[in-house]
Amino acid sequence: MPKNSTAGEEDSRFAIRPEYQGDVPKTHFKPRARKTLSTRRWKAAFSQDGQLDIAGVLRRIQRGGVHPSIKGVVWEFLLGCFDPNSTFDERNDIRQRRRDQYEAWKGECQKMVPSIGNGKFIMAPIIADDDQMIKDPSTDIDLGDENGATSNIDSVLAKKTTTWKRSLHQIGLDVIRTDRALVFYESEANQAKLWNVLAVYAWVDDPIGYVQGMNDICSPMVILMENEADAFWCFERAMRRLRENFRSSATSMGVQSQLSTLAGIIRAIDPKLHEHLEELDGGQYLFALRMLMVLFRRELSFVDALYLWEVMWAMEYNPHIYSLYELSRSRSDVGSDKNVVSKMDTKQLKQYGKFERKIIKTGQVDRNSALIVFLVASVIEAKNKRLLKEAKGPDDVVKIVGEITSSLDAKKALRDALKIQEKYLRKTKQL
Repeated sequence: MPKNSTAGEEDSRFAIRPEYQGDVPKTHFKPRARKTLSTRRWKAAFSQDGQLDIAGVLRRIQRGGVHPSIKGVVWEFLLGCFDPNSTFDERNDIRQRRRDQYEAWKGECQKMVPSIGNGKFIMAPIIADDDQMIKDPSTDIDLGDENGATSNIDSVLAKKTTTWKRSLHQIGLDVIRTDRALVFYESEANQAKLWNVLAVYAWVDDPIGYVQGMNDICSPMVILMENEADAFWCFERAMRRLRENFRSSATSMGVQSQLSTLAGIIRAIDPKLHEHLEELDGGQYLFALRMLMVLFRRELSFVDALYLWEVMWAMEYNPHIYSLYELSRSRSDVGSDKNVVSKMDTKQLKQYGKFERKIIKTGQVDRNSALIVFLVASVIEAKNKRLLKEAKGPDDVVKIVGEITSSLDAKKALRDALKIQEKYLRKTKQL
């Protein structure tokens, strides 16, 4: 485990390349003694056999985030990779099984496209419009006509394979643009690691596949997790929360559900502002699309985005998330438990995050009312006077909201989000 410190030293994994120093948002987060979850407190939170005091950990994270040296291992719990009641030995077994599963999936992909797992990645299409393979640029092997190989394969699998292969060069193009200001991604091997994880995920989650923006969600996992398989499973768990936002069709975007929920929240807490925004952009709130899709990755510095995510996940934490995900056959988001508050004592409730606790108490289980939606609402509401006075069109709204996010205090914004949740539940008589 890296040396613990709560000083403001920079983690080398997050170092900015000199030529980009003036182009990236300023970082506000600094580890703070007696607030940030430190290595020492993290170690002390485990029992002798490895059970985690999740209530104490959540309390600390919600106050001051996670020290950079332990973000990866803490995130695995926040995202539901492990049960806090599991032992060290049980987690080691689970981790090894998952690594084996990832390698098996990666092997399937590598048989179809040899570039997978060889330290390189593809940026040019490898499948033509007539569904014939071109060549794998990293191996210089002409893969030829696959018709003979696929003639006996079920048509559904053949379609899945073709769709997946079409996505690989887009993943490569997005990889070279992902967090390019970071020294970490000067390494082609690290870029290839990100490409591998996204490519394997696109193969495994065929209904969603790969959609631009997933690279922004996956990149921190690749940086934080030394093992590629562990990064994959961290990303897979994060996508359990987010994947419906990435589902789209010819007529709709998955994120529209959360945009509609956002509109409903503003309509309830600030009818005048909602009416004004409705006049400007039809009430679609499309200016908030990116914030919801990639969780403020483009608006904040890399370090501040990580801080925002971990505090948000701690506030949303449900201690049953691991078992709910493991039992769920699909990769759909798993809602909160219903009708359980009456069976809980105060100690049990402390194992839930602040935001999730309110949901448990009120019985509200709308998946589209995630904390990120209330967070965006708090950003909008923070400048309601300016929006009402200065916004004459959609471009003005984007400009004003953009100015807010560039200097966003993540901790304050999350506190405001909880207040807006309270106000919204009160206004809609759900308390």
